[in-house]
Amino acid sequence: MYEIFFKRLLDFFLAFWGLVFLFPILAVTALLIRFPVQSRERGPIFYRGERTGRHGVSFSMFKFRSMVTDADKIGPSSTSADDPRLTSMGLFLRRFKLDELPQLLNVLAGDMSFVGPRPEVKKFTDQFNEEEQGILSVRPGITDWASLNCPNEEDVLDACKDQYPDADAAYAAIIRPEKLRLQLKYVRHHNLIIDIKIIFLTVLAVLKKTNADAVSVPAP
Repeated sequence: MYEIFFKRLLDFFLAFWGLVFLFPILAVTALLIRFPVQSRERGPIFYRGERTGRHGVSFSMFKFRSMVTDADKIGPSSTSADDPRLTSMGLFLRRFKLDELPQLLNVLAGDMSFVGPRPEVKKFTDQFNEEEQGILSVRPGITDWASLNCPNEEDVLDACKDQYPDADAAYAAIIRPEKLRLQLKYVRHHNLIIDIKIIFLTVLAVLKKTNADAVSVPAP
């Protein structure tokens, strides 16, 4: 009942008022992206990436564009901290997670929830085994246990680039296994209290600019 009705109602309420209160920040950020100082960084305000949603249905996930136009066509889907495709504004947006704010539109539309497994590209969801398919039984979210455990994936990928020059290979070998474990943990055990706890820890992590080891996630 929580997943079907109350959580959706809470998501809609928080997303609507979040967009209202954050509108000034969203508007200024959009202008800075649309009219950058460097000509190579010009392009659309939003990045719309195809992600796999609930029950395997694909949807377009909104983010403020933090990379050069058509970056997904000239590089891997994973991004390291020193990725040359990142714009100067994009570095700032990613550091403070501001690039994620447009996902409130996805929450409002019902494609995403505030809390849930981070949506993946089809390339990775196609690799799900039978147990991992359970991740697709709930709406993907803006944040979850895995996001708290590793809030700065770019830095992790950058640190191991000597061993894994390809960012996607590094992601698959180092980040993805633990990410899947924590996502399955959320799917098996989630309720209103847990969702509120995750939202609180996420806000705390952003405000304190925590590193990848700063938030402790209890074992299942």
